[in-house]
Amino acid sequence: MTESTFTAVGLRDELIDNLASLGYDSMTPIQSQSLPKILAGQDLIAQAKTGSGKTAAFGLGLLNAIDSDSRAIQALILCPTRELADQVADALRKMARLINNTRIVTLCGGVPIKGQLISLENAAHIIVGTPGRIADHLVRESLDLGQCKTLVLDEADRMLDMGFEPQIDAVLEAIPAANQRLLFSATFPKEIAKLAEKVMHDPVMVKVESQHDEYSIEQHFYQVADEDERLEMVDRLLRHYQPAAAVIFCNTKREVEAVYQSLQSQRYRVKSLHGDLEQRDRDVTLAMFANGSVNVLVATDVAARGLDIDSVDLVINEQIAFEPEVHVHRVGRTGRAGATGTACTLFSQKESFRFDRLKEYLNLDDEAINASAARLSQNDVRFPELCTVEVSGGKKDKVRPGDIVGALTADKTITSDDIGKIQVKPQRTYVAVRLTVIKEAMDLLKHGKIKGRTFKARRIS
Repeated sequence: MTESTFTAVGLRDELIDNLASLGYDSMTPIQSQSLPKILAGQDLIAQAKTGSGKTAAFGLGLLNAIDSDSRAIQALILCPTRELADQVADALRKMARLINNTRIVTLCGGVPIKGQLISLENAAHIIVGTPGRIADHLVRESLDLGQCKTLVLDEADRMLDMGFEPQIDAVLEAIPAANQRLLFSATFPKEIAKLAEKVMHDPVMVKVESQHDEYSIEQHFYQVADEDERLEMVDRLLRHYQPAAAVIFCNTKREVEAVYQSLQSQRYRVKSLHGDLEQRDRDVTLAMFANGSVNVLVATDVAARGLDIDSVDLVINEQIAFEPEVHVHRVGRTGRAGATGTACTLFSQKESFRFDRLKEYLNLDDEAINASAARLSQNDVRFPELCTVEVSGGKKDKVRPGDIVGALTADKTITSDDIGKIQVKPQRTYVAVRLTVIKEAMDLLKHGKIKGRTFKARRIS
């Protein structure tokens, strides 16, 4: 029987004390099954969906073995996207708060390399990065992985989908052959099996089917006649369910843009997310969706990987995913953290072969399959109550969320209840503000001071 408490697996005292302060009471299934094996130094293949708690599983294992007195890089975590790398690094920093002098450095593309070179001149214990940028540093010889004890491949399936296998091979050549290898993947296609065979040393396999019980996600399937009806059904579903946060999945960038343009013409607060967006645009889009000033996100599967949104209450599959496992991953974006959620999937006669395969894979019942559009109520478009303000200062300016709150509430015309999520990035900060006080907020940010300085501020949603 697997122990379910963190105290039972032999973690160092600093981690146990910090986990208690963070409200981590017991381990999730992926943590209870994988953490003891990670702590024992075994290579591990873990199949688990987003939201399963896998970051804490490998993060606690890495931190438990960290020697803060050493100046060597002791662990490398590869992620498919910058967004996921940032989330992993932030989670590790929270878990490491009570371990003195532990330094975690993020190395990702889309940002100037000069600052990263400066960061690497100082001691770094854990590196979190994307394969392309890590490979760049290896070519420059600015990254020494000679003493790296653990390699983590997070969301390995998406890294292969994005064509990163040559960069992964370059990393494997740069690290000690005997180090521990941990591979986490939401799906396990044959390409992952081949990668595991190449990367791992006698690995153990852990598989967690889902973090959702059978009642937490309500699934409905609607047949549409053509593309015009498909777009119409997306609108009808949004009006019926009135979601605070909805993700609409499409199979291609072209389809993303078609849905985005359709919803934008109907005055939805919507943004699109696909692989051709510049990194700055991706950051802004994700910030607005995460803080609730945009409540509809239209995305491809690869672009949406790494979303750190726990409160998505509606997922719409504008088309059936090419693979059943991808459908399960999409649907898993809702109903997280013990909440309930709804997933609606649209399909046409042309997609019947994929639908039949999905039916068998999910063991669907007739009630889900025979969902009726006639039962959908037609409410007004739901508009968010928040908007987003971008401030021209960030982590490099030592800006913290408390500084933004202090600037906005300085004259007491705005209260903390009028302020939503605050995200501090390296060079910018995004803050959600209630629409009813946006004029006052802009005046305070433009003419007031943050950390004794004046920063530019502009409304972006």
